[in-house]
Parts: sequence; structure tokens; C-alpha cells
Amino acid sequence: MIVTDPATNSVYTVGDYLLDRLAELGVTEIFGVPGDYNLAFLDHIVAHPSIRWVGSANELNAGYAADGYGRLRGMSAVVTTFGVGELSATNAVAGSYAEHVPVVHIVGGPSKDAQGARRALHHSLGDGDFERFLRISREITCAQANLMPATACREIDRVLSEVREQKRPGYLLLSTDVARFPTEPPAAPLPRYTGGTSPRALAMFTEAAQKLIGDHRLTVLADLLVHRLQAVAELEALLVADVVPHATLMWGKSLLDESSPNFLGIYAGAASAPWVREAIEQAPVLVTAGVVFTDMVSGFFSQRIDPARTIDVDQYQSSVAGEVFAPLEMGAALHALASILTERGITSPPVTPPPAAPPPPTPSRDQPVTQEMLWDRLCSALTPGNVVLADQGTSFYGMADHRLPHGVTFIGQPLWGSIGYTLPAAVGAAVAHPERRTVLLIGDGAAQLTIQELGTFSREGLSPVIVVVNNDGYTVERAIHGETAPYNDIVAWKWTEVPRALGVAEHLAFRVQNYGELDDALTAAATHRDRMVFVEVVLPRLEIPPLLGQLVGNLAPKVPH
Repeated sequence: MIVTDPATNSVYTVGDYLLDRLAELGVTEIFGVPGDYNLAFLDHIVAHPSIRWVGSANELNAGYAADGYGRLRGMSAVVTTFGVGELSATNAVAGSYAEHVPVVHIVGGPSKDAQGARRALHHSLGDGDFERFLRISREITCAQANLMPATACREIDRVLSEVREQKRPGYLLLSTDVARFPTEPPAAPLPRYTGGTSPRALAMFTEAAQKLIGDHRLTVLADLLVHRLQAVAELEALLVADVVPHATLMWGKSLLDESSPNFLGIYAGAASAPWVREAIEQAPVLVTAGVVFTDMVSGFFSQRIDPARTIDVDQYQSSVAGEVFAPLEMGAALHALASILTERGITSPPVTPPPAAPPPPTPSRDQPVTQEMLWDRLCSALTPGNVVLADQGTSFYGMADHRLPHGVTFIGQPLWGSIGYTLPAAVGAAVAHPERRTVLLIGDGAAQLTIQELGTFSREGLSPVIVVVNNDGYTVERAIHGETAPYNDIVAWKWTEVPRALGVAEHLAFRVQNYGELDDALTAAATHRDRMVFVEVVLPRLEIPPLLGQLVGNLAPKVPH
């Protein structure tokens, strides 16, 4: 039976079914680039009552934008064309896979008839094999489907369910004729997985945790998986069940209220502040919640965590002193730990922080800007609601050890670490929550990779604050190896002229070389919230934040110059 959409009086198709499912999952914008194999499907996006098309300058940027959107909204989608388009987006999709971001990659493909005839079509390798790129996608997505008319809706539901459950990308190859194939709308909401926790495993975990905790103080180290798996409320309930000192890794920065008196700071193994390292590594009982120790967030695996005193809470299983309990969902395990603290009726003593260092004197207005000045002043300018994206370089490590105001969300990409990621990701984040002002911190080398997306902010009516750290090239690489090597040089751009050249009409642009100019630029940004504020900050080419210096010292031996 052919179903007609009453709103448009048109035939209801597989493409419509996919869009309705995405809308059900909270997607209201889809990013991408048009191509002849997806154009007809894009007509359905434009016609959809609750989904809007957001075109990007290229497919890589579209993938990054979908990643930024997915981190804040819990689901996102990107549309590319077959072959050339999808491969351009592959780097972004791989980053989403590495960092647990739910992105649905929809690829418009040639018709099934053309594929069946094994024709040498454009955007293919000319050998008649139209599943090569699908096979590539299997390595960087949690679920894939080459949609067929008879099973398309069932396969869409399967892939979307896996993306929602695993918080990783999925891949749908949507051929032109399958996209327009008639079908019926969803008859019921997308079913959720149930039975993720065994009552027996939960009871045994609770008993073992109770014995280990006893009347000891509990300390918590949390990371980004708590956010991705939507267990923040359960973690917060654990933290208020007693006086619970807590820290995060850099990967999970802004997961918890950093203004809390019980917040210790950022734990980074040997690169941690001494009192943070001692509080975590010497804790009588340590709960690690959603923690993944990667090289760049652990001081190159210099963490010293004693398994015998650790309760580790993961996505589907938890362990107590090395004994594993499964299946056990993260939320259920955190709830059990909160109950243990509540029911034992003990109040731990307050956290005693180390003596606070005296605040540094305010620099004079004519003093040249330094890394320390920049990040201190930026931090003081942030307000609750800001979404801060810091590219993987001096920006990320300059901000990582600064405490953020409560209500600020911090986004970086320390595992995948693709430079330039944050500029288009900031577009996605701003589109996801236009009521929250986006603050982008990015180096000059990284910005040159993805600057094409700057005009999209203006087209979408967004007013970010963009800080480009101009330290004349790849400063992070110089710190590791090759201080004066030509491969760490980049072409010098006239940065304050770039926004207008890329279509940003209403904006303010500043070139900052001293503290007074920095203060003026950030004061103007706070005043003019209705337009983009673009700030180029000129810094010495070899100066790096202290945290990055500690990490780099562990990364590579000193190289003679």
C-alpha cells in the first residue's frame, strides 16, 4: 500500500522514514554537502517539518560539525555523496568513533539497477564494486547497512538503535531509488534496549563495594564516558551522598562543577598538580567512573592507580578490587554506590585544599601577551552557559588546568587529536544550542585547515567569540621536535581580514599584541553579544603552557638544535 503524507500530499518514502526516526531521536538539523546521488533525498530534508538542512563548505567540516552537535544533543547526522564525499568525511567519523560521539553518516549512493549492472559510474573506482566504501566504514562505525527496499526500515531501526546504545557513529548507504521507495511511517517509537543490568550482578557488586568502602572516605575520578552514557545525574547523586573529593581527566573537563569545594582539579598522572595526584593515587577507596586512560590525558600512562583500592565503573560492567561484575550498567552501579554512602550514616570531614597561591598582579596594559596572561584573562571572561571548544594544541592545554565557571561546557579532542577539528565543531555546537554563546580557541596552524566554515556562523545567525592564537606555525610540534625546522612553518595570513573575505559581514575584529588590547577585545566581546567577535592574539612562537611542557617532556627526548 502506498502511503501519502497528509502534510505534503506526497508519497511517504524510505527517506521520510529515516528523517522521522532522526527527528524522534532529537535531531533538528542535518549537516552535509550536496552531491548528485543525494540531491533528491535533500529535497525531503528541506520539506521535513522539524528538520533543517545546514550546508557545510566541505564534507570533512560537515563531519566535524555533526560531531560538535552530537556531543551536546546526544545524536546527530551528516549527509554526503557516494565515494568522494564519504571518504572526505572519514577522518571526522573516525574521530567520532574514537571519542564516543553518536553520528549517523548517511551516504547517497547510485541506484540499485546501476550497481547491479556493475557500471563504471562517477565517484566509484570503476570496477563495479559498490561496497568498497561500506567495507571501509565497518572499521570506524558501530553499525552499518546497505539499505534494500524490502528491509530498509528495519535496517534503519537497527543501525539507529546501535548508535543510540553504543554512542558511536553508524553508516547508512541510501541509494537513490531506495530513498524514494514507498513505505509506511513508524508505527511505534524506536524500541530501547532493556535488561542491561543483571540483578544478581548488581547485588554482588553492591556487597563487594560495601566491604571495600567500609567507613573509608570515597574519592571519585570521572571521565567523559559518564557524559556520553548519560549517567551524569547518577554521578552527581554519588557526589552529594557524602563529602566526596573528586577530579576529572582532561578528556572529561567540565563534566563536574569545577567551582565545588570538593573538586580537586584535573588528574593527568605525573603531570598533575602534586596535591591532586596525591589525593587520587593515595585515596583509601577510589571510584573511577567512565575513565579511559589515553596517552595525552594520563601523562603518557604515568597514572599510579592501585587496583586493590579501586572500584571501576564502566559502560556495561564494573569491578571491585579487580573482581568483575557484569552485565551491569554504569547508572545502576553509580546509584548503588550512592546508596552505600547514604545508608552507612557517616559524614566525611571537609576537603582541605592546599594554601591558595596569591593571585598574580594584573599586567600593565603595554605588557606583551603571554600564554599565562591569555588563558587567565579568557577564563575570567567566561560566563555560565558558554560552550568552549579548544583545539588540540596550546589552546587545549592552556585551558585544561584552569577552573571553569559552573555551567560552562568544555569540548576538546585529546584522543583523536585532529587539528582544525574545533572550528567546524563549534558551528555544530552553536547550531545545537544557539542560546549558548560559543567560544572557540584555536591555533593559527589548525585554523588554516578548516577556516572555510567561518562564513557558516554568519549565515546561521550565530555570534561566537573566536580566538586565533597566532604563534607563527605549529608550536606544539616545535616543542616536540624541530624548533626551527621548515616543516613546522606556515604561511602568515592577515587574520583580521579573513572573516569578511569568507562572508562574515557583521563582526568585530581585533589584533592583540599586548595585555591592554587583549582586555579591550574581550570586553568588547562581552558587550557585543549579537555578532561574531574575532580576536587574533599574537604570542611568542616557542612559548607553551606549563601543562603541555610537562607532557611534551615525557613524549620525546630532547633533540639537539
